[in-house]
Amino acid sequence: MSRPEDTLPPDLFYNDAESRKYTTSSRIRTIQSDMTHRALQLLSLTSPSLILDIGCGSGLSGEILSGVDRCDGGPHVWVGMDISASMLDVALRRDVEGDLMLADIGQGVPFRAGSFDAAISVSAIQWLCNAESSDVSARGRLARFFNGLYAGLRRGGRAVCQFYPKNEAQRSMISAAAIKAGFGAGILEDDPGTKNSKLYLVLTVGGGDVQGDITGVVKGMNDVDVVDARRKTKENKKREEKRGSKAWIMRKKEQMERKGKIVKPSSKYTGRKRGPTF
Repeated sequence: MSRPEDTLPPDLFYNDAESRKYTTSSRIRTIQSDMTHRALQLLSLTSPSLILDIGCGSGLSGEILSGVDRCDGGPHVWVGMDISASMLDVALRRDVEGDLMLADIGQGVPFRAGSFDAAISVSAIQWLCNAESSDVSARGRLARFFNGLYAGLRRGGRAVCQFYPKNEAQRSMISAAAIKAGFGAGILEDDPGTKNSKLYLVLTVGGGDVQGDITGVVKGMNDVDVVDARRKTKENKKREEKRGSKAWIMRKKEQMERKGKIVKPSSKYTGRKRGPTF
């Protein structure tokens, strides 16, 4: 059976007919509900929060966020973004409570820094691994998404993204992009080794009560693969880089790219010492 991501881009795959089919399927609604409740459990929210629903579709997850009981820390307010106009049209017809935005998450998360307490995503981020044209790369789309998400979350905020990687390479590429953006990251697998296996990328933003430590979120859980590489990165940064060295130049260029500035491409000559001029 072919994967939807391998057939068409999401805005074309989820047309009017597919969007209605997705929303009215009792099987899909049950699976979506189970995964949303699992994501909420991992977020561990203790009070009403502002949540970003990434790839919100027709608002199936959003309905659950709005319906969380006060005794469980709810109800939550949510904002949904999705690339499919047809999906959002179904959400509007269903009169969901959240605000909706038509946007491509591969182009970033266009909100003011620190806007959200948490973020949730169900079966969406694996679409970023598919580039529709030769001038767009999967790594670039993942970088823009995770950089924007990191900025959009408050310090101490958390995000849980359920996803279906095509293979181990996609799983590693997604988690690596999250870590590079600054997140503490861990992957939790439910029902490993079965056809019902579900992967959850659990992300934390430094600061607040979690102090950027992913192990504080998934402590004591089974089948958790903690891939937080920032501690190692901090240790490496302690080694002083000589000003003007290749490592120093590459790090500065990466900082400028994150700020959206135009940076000349690197080559084998980057950082190379020039000979004397006459």
